[in-house]
Amino acid sequence: MSYKQVILIRTDLKMSKGKTAAQASHAAVEASLKAKKKHRLIFSAWRLSGMKKVVIKVASQKDLYKYAQQAKEQGLTTAVIADAGMTELKPGTVTACAIGPDKDDKIDQVTGNLQTL
Repeated sequence: MSYKQVILIRTDLKMSKGKTAAQASHAAVEASLKAKKKHRLIFSAWRLSGMKKVVIKVASQKDLYKYAQQAKEQGLTTAVIADAGMTELKPGTVTACAIGPDKDDKIDQVTGNLQTL
């Protein structure tokens, strides 16, 4: 069985590469901590299998929330990230969302049609 975590990044914000990496990291860590607490077995299996992550793009905040909601409805761990506004963006700007970790096929039901960043 394969496990992964998917990180959604808003492309409409035109973040720099460094900012994008930081926001993806915030999302990945936050969702991982939630999963470790609520879904210990899934978290452990994902961790032992190499902690696979896939970064994908969404066009807007509306799209990001749409996929986050679908993931929640499927019982997947989610973490939506809002920027602190200290560098490139206004405070509270929603930048990223992590889904999982969980089984590949379960996450693919929500994000399988999206393109990688």
